[in-house]
Amino acid sequence: MTHPELARMRDSIDNLDSALIYLLAERFKITRRVGELKAEVGLPPADPDREARQIERLRTVAKDAQLDPEFAEKLLNFIVSEVVRHHERIARETN
Repeated sequence: MTHPELARMRDSIDNLDSALIYLLAERFKITRRVGELKAEVGLPPADPDREARQIERLRTVAKDAQLDPEFAEKLLNFIVSEVVRHHERIARETN
């Protein structure tokens, strides 16, 4: 039998994991539109300057939130690489 406090904490973790997935889904809906707009106006799929600014900004946010900035950077790099991959696909399909 699971300890009641452990069960409550696991329920909270499950809720947070679900919220993260919904937030990522919303983020990708917006970045899909960004990719479409970039393809329409002829901008490249990646924007290294913006990505660098975002990484620096989110490292600061992570520090403030008491989250390891290295982890935050790795997570953002993974997300950005997926976004760029999607933007490249959109650009190919648009042209």
